[in-house]
Amino acid sequence: MFECVPNVSEGRDASTIDAIAEAIRSTPDVHLLNVHSDPDHNRSVFTYVSDSADAIRDATLRLYDVAIPRVDLRIHHGAHPRVGAVDVVPFVPLETTTMQQCIDVSVATAQQIAERHHIPIYLYEHAARHDERRELPVIRSGGFENFPQKIHDARWVPDFGPAQVHPTAGVSVVGARVPLIAFNIQLGTDRIEVAQACARAVRGISGGLRFVRALPIALASKGLVQVSMNLLDYRRTPLHRAFTLVETEAARFGVTIVSSEIVGLVPAEAMYEVAEWHLRVSGWKKNMILEERIRERRT
Repeated sequence: MFECVPNVSEGRDASTIDAIAEAIRSTPDVHLLNVHSDPDHNRSVFTYVSDSADAIRDATLRLYDVAIPRVDLRIHHGAHPRVGAVDVVPFVPLETTTMQQCIDVSVATAQQIAERHHIPIYLYEHAARHDERRELPVIRSGGFENFPQKIHDARWVPDFGPAQVHPTAGVSVVGARVPLIAFNIQLGTDRIEVAQACARAVRGISGGLRFVRALPIALASKGLVQVSMNLLDYRRTPLHRAFTLVETEAARFGVTIVSSEIVGLVPAEAMYEVAEWHLRVSGWKKNMILEERIRERRT
C-alpha cells in the first residue's frame, strides 16, 4: 500500500479544492481518504492510497494538472510557510510496501512533474540526493518570495526541472518518508509570543522533543494562536508528550489549550498510546481493542 499526502497552497477556494479532490478520486485504483483545508493556513492536505505505484503516481500527476493553473503564489497569502503551489508531496510506505518502493515512485513522479509543468523539483527525506537538502524546513527556508535568488546558488540546483522558479507555481518538494502526524494545538489567546514560546519549548531543534517540528501561527479568523507541529516519529515522541509540554509551557503565561486537531489521518497505534497514557490502563495491550481482536480472527 502506497500513501501520498500532498500539501497544496489553497485552503479557501472551495471550487479549486473540490476539483483537486475529484481529480484524485477519479483515478482508477486510488482511494481518496481525507481532505483537510484551513483558511488561515490557506493550505489543503489530501490523503490518498493505492496498491499500485502507477496509480498513485497518476493521481499525483492529475493533482498537479488541476492545481498548477489554479493556484497563483503571487497573490497567495497564508500563515503557513510555502515554496510551491503544490508545496510538498510525500510518499509513505504502508503495510508491506518498502521505503525503496516509495523512493522509486517519488523520483519517477518528480521527473514527470518537472517535464510536464516546467517546475523545479527538490527531492527530500529518504529520496534526497543531497544530505543538506534532506529536511523540508531547510528547503523551504526563505519561502517562495526568496527562491528566485536562492535557486541561482550552486547548492540549490534542482534535482529535476529548470533552474528557474515557476512564476506562479514556485517549486515543489517531492520525496519519501515514514508516517508522521501533523498535530496542531489552539491556545486561548491572540498573543503570538505565547505560541512562539510553546513552539520553542516543544520543537527538537531548540532543545525540546527530538522528533518534533513546531511553528507559531496566528489564526486571524478565530482570534487565537496555534502551535503547529509535525511529529516525525510518533513511536519515540508520542502525541501525549507533545500535548503535555505545550500545555505546561502555555500555563506559564496563564493560557490554556482551547482545542487540538489532527491534520489528515493518524495511525491507530498513536491514538492507542494516548488512551493508555491518559486512562492509566493497567496491563494495556493492543489486542484489548475490539476491532484489533476481530482483525486477528479474520487473518
